Amino acid sequence: MTTTDLIIVGAGPGGYRAAHLAAQRGLQVVVIEADQVGGTCLNRGCIPTKTYVHARSFDEAVGRQPEVVTALRSGVEQLMASPGITLVRGRGEFTGPHTVKVGDAEYTAPHIIIATGSSSKMIPVEGIDLPQVMDSTKLLHCQEQPRRLCIIGAGVVGMEFASVFNRFGTEVTVIEYLKECLPMLDSDIAKRLRKYLERQGITFRMKTTVTSLADIDADAILIATGRKPNVSADLAVAGITYDERKGISVDEHFETNVSGVYAIGDVNGKQMLAHAAEMQGIHVVNRLTGHQDNIRFDIMPSAIFTSPEAACVGLSEDQCKATLPGYRCRKAFWRANGKALTMDAAEGLLKLLSDVDDRIVGCHAYGAHAADLIQEVSSLMCLNATVAQLRDMVHIHPTLSEVLHAASEQE
Repeated sequence: MTTTDLIIVGAGPGGYRAAHLAAQRGLQVVVIEADQVGGTCLNRGCIPTKTYVHARSFDEAVGRQPEVVTALRSGVEQLMASPGITLVRGRGEFTGPHTVKVGDAEYTAPHIIIATGSSSKMIPVEGIDLPQVMDSTKLLHCQEQPRRLCIIGAGVVGMEFASVFNRFGTEVTVIEYLKECLPMLDSDIAKRLRKYLERQGITFRMKTTVTSLADIDADAILIATGRKPNVSADLAVAGITYDERKGISVDEHFETNVSGVYAIGDVNGKQMLAHAAEMQGIHVVNRLTGHQDNIRFDIMPSAIFTSPEAACVGLSEDQCKATLPGYRCRKAFWRANGKALTMDAAEGLLKLLSDVDDRIVGCHAYGAHAADLIQEVSSLMCLNATVAQLRDMVHIHPTLSEVLHAASEQE
């Protein structure tokens, strides 16, 4: 049995970032990875899909995707070869609270971080095993562009693929059980984005239940109904509390019910975002090495890379109406922004939300580079900034950031 300071199960964004920081702090780290380093985000999620988003054609996307992924994966491989890190290939299984077995080798450590991520959640419906039915990973590996694509689910994955394949010239239909797409977004923003995409030729069938995939006339059917945490029965051997649907139970510091064992990223089901996993990993390593941080996990920005893109942080106006008496909503439009017009990107709306004390509590937007604007708001929220303080901050002209400043200028 090999003894080390820290075992990390999973080399996705949360795992490899935690490993690198821990090694920099002097810990000896064993990282166990059953698949490629980089996790879902690099190999099957964020990076491949963004390659498609920025490609001009399907053929270009198919050609560039492996190049981009391979280059970035190589960087992570080099990171995992840093002093203090031992990368072990294979599936890790708990054999006790602080021991993990990989093949014939067994490792033990006082601290373990579980970062096994998530996988596509397939719906139990007739026709799910048909050859044209696929998850996002399989669709990204298609070598031939589908003429007709039907997407089940209008969440982030569904909307991004709908936008991309529509731009490539595929006939796209999106079927969604809920009354509106992208439930994490302000409903007004989500509706405007959906209506814009409808004008681009995407067909939406909202408030629709799928009972059989065999009845859908399409060359490819994408199941985009969410993701499930990657948990396994060996967690019970370690005494770790978990749920098949919700993931591993953790406290506010991402520690499980077993002392010294942590779960970060998608596997704990809290915030299924690559940057959330990364920051959770940093927080855990900070605690293990006696470093204080002030990471605000209650302020978690997110983006949807449709065309135009959408992004949000904090409360939506819907939530403010329900929970925040005296809130204020200020709006600004891309069509009034000089840079947006020069870019031929006049479609877009931003909502800046503040409480009765003028403190910024949220911002939701869609439009070119919306994610960049939301990131600025996220930083301000971490500092408890007010709209008045934002109003007094100089913004470069001409830039899209002036959309945000324009919202702050409303009295």
